[in-house]
Amino acid sequence: MGHRVLLNTGKVDTMYYFALLLTAEANTSPDPDTLAAEMAAYQAFHTKAASAIRAGDALTPSATGVRITGGPDAPTITDGPFAEGAEVACGYYVLEADNLDDALELAREIPAAKHGAVEVWPMVHYTPARAPLTGDSWLALLLEPPGNVVMPGTPEWEEGVKPHIEFGMVAGDKSVGGAPLHPPSTATTVRVRDGKVTLTDGPFAEGAEVANGFYYINTPDRDEAVKIASMIPATTVELRRLAGVSGL
Repeated sequence: MGHRVLLNTGKVDTMYYFALLLTAEANTSPDPDTLAAEMAAYQAFHTKAASAIRAGDALTPSATGVRITGGPDAPTITDGPFAEGAEVACGYYVLEADNLDDALELAREIPAAKHGAVEVWPMVHYTPARAPLTGDSWLALLLEPPGNVVMPGTPEWEEGVKPHIEFGMVAGDKSVGGAPLHPPSTATTVRVRDGKVTLTDGPFAEGAEVANGFYYINTPDRDEAVKIASMIPATTVELRRLAGVSGL
């Protein structure tokens, strides 16, 4: 598989950070008290970090998601769940911060960091959603083997931009925003246990695919969302519906 990159500029803007929330997915729904406490914790985080949060939402369970491999020419569709017992994406935020240290200070306050993890990725640039994101919206997370990721501004990057421009033209108003991410060497995983913060530099798991960017897709129809995501030029696309519960 060739190198993959995203979107349409080599401009570097590290003021925006993609925070991917990870947790071990439970087989049963939490009891009402646990769910209420979790919601209250996130509401408290939203109040505290309101000036820095630019977007964010929970993701519906991975069992309702789709993983697409093979690229646009020969996509293979696999229904979730994807890795039983492993940490899976359960939500995301787009954070604005002056630098990575400030972004990590925000990430350590996200409730998921206390029982799971938060991966913080500097964005190359960010295109905010051009339409409201709701429960009819999807996060298409682009994943690549670490060896396929290229540096912004390189000839490989510029060449890889072209199929993303073509995707944007074909997807039209269904693709409403997104961002490319800097290479995994710039990312950090945040975990908080018993009040102690542990920061781990990326890449995170040898040989595993890493996040390379994301798109927002707006359509209430799952089949249409899968069709659009199948056109994204990436080694793997994990398509997850937004829960529409954040109020952001």
